[in-house]
Amino acid sequence: MTTIAIDGPAAAGKGTLSRRIAEAYGYHHLDTGLTYRATAKALLDRGLPLDDEAIAADVARNLDLSGLDRAVLSAHGIGEAASKIAVMPAVRRALVEAQREFAAREPGTVLDGRDIGTVVCPDATVKLYVTASADIRARRRYDEIIAGGGTADYDAVFEDVRRRDARDMGRVDSPLRPAENAHLLDTSEMSIEAAFSAAKSIIDAALKH
Repeated sequence: MTTIAIDGPAAAGKGTLSRRIAEAYGYHHLDTGLTYRATAKALLDRGLPLDDEAIAADVARNLDLSGLDRAVLSAHGIGEAASKIAVMPAVRRALVEAQREFAAREPGTVLDGRDIGTVVCPDATVKLYVTASADIRARRRYDEIIAGGGTADYDAVFEDVRRRDARDMGRVDSPLRPAENAHLLDTSEMSIEAAFSAAKSIIDAALKH
């Protein structure tokens, strides 16, 4: 069984890359960020508080990972709610356990998030840390919003990216950082095709051993 762990900051391209890799190898894919968003949505849907760790952890433990709808879960309000529960240790423990169970699926899995190579799957077959400069990531996020018919202010998007980086890298529980044996992939100057080709070369080399 093969597990590919892909970590990195927001808007670095790891989600698109992870889905492409999973499709290429015929592996199961999990965007672990969606598990936090799905937990938040379940709390919101039931009118439950977002500041009660015991309730949030209970919802997380009973989450069905098979029905995560990216389109629904990417709503801004759900993202804001998810950021509040994602700092709760009990919620993180419950979701990490679910993510590890997912990682054991045959014939292989691709998990992307913030702490896959360091916490969720420290023994992953291949670890990638996908990053890009903050201004490039902000520009990508901005273009994505505009392309989707939304309105956005680039400076506000840039500040949001910087704020999220600080929160992800500065939290006490499972901070965002490259695993010691992760392959660094900077996509600042790469197209998705170039990034996919580079990632595939790394993965193919690792699978030969």
